This record gives sequence, C-alpha cells and structure tokens, in this order.
Amino acid sequence: MIIHSVYCAIRAGTQNSEIDSVFTQLSALVPICDGLLSFQAGPNIDLEQKSQKFTHGFVMTFDSQTALEAYAIHRAHKAAGGALVAICDGGGDGIMVFDLVV
Repeated sequence: MIIHSVYCAIRAGTQNSEIDSVFTQLSALVPICDGLLSFQAGPNIDLEQKSQKFTHGFVMTFDSQTALEAYAIHRAHKAAGGALVAICDGGGDGIMVFDLVV
C-alpha cells in the first residue's frame, strides 16, 4: 500500500471556496482511478511549528505502486493538479509530495 502525502503552500488571499473546489476535484478521483482507495484533506494545524509554509494538505491511499503510477498520468488528475498548482504560492514550487510504502 502507498500513502501519497501532498503538502500545499496555498497563496495568501485564496478563498476557502477555491480550496474546497480543488479538494472536491481531487476527492472525485477516488471512484474513477483504479486502486485509489481513499482521500482526506484539510488545513495544517502545525502543532510542532515545523511546517508553517504548508497551509493545507491531503493524503491518498493507493493499493499499489502501479495504481499510483496510473493516477499520475490520468487526465482527471492532471486537471485537478493544474487547479491545485494555480492556487499554490509559487505554483508547483508550493507543493511537496511524499509517497510512503506502508
């Protein structure tokens, strides 16, 4: 199983409705991407004060590396990813990704 963890530095002034819209697009991938098991998203509460740059994040669970690779090139992922890049400070530089095999 793979946990796809994404941390986002959302641009200041971005409306919550815009953030929610992007997360809704990403969540909608669960039933259409084979092997994508779950999606959870939310704001970073940063209890340890170690990740102030990253204001929001999400995790997706995949049943295999093959499923993650298929998701990465899926047309709907590319559209949702573009929407995410558009609201991040620095575009793609405002996103950090960790893929953890568990």
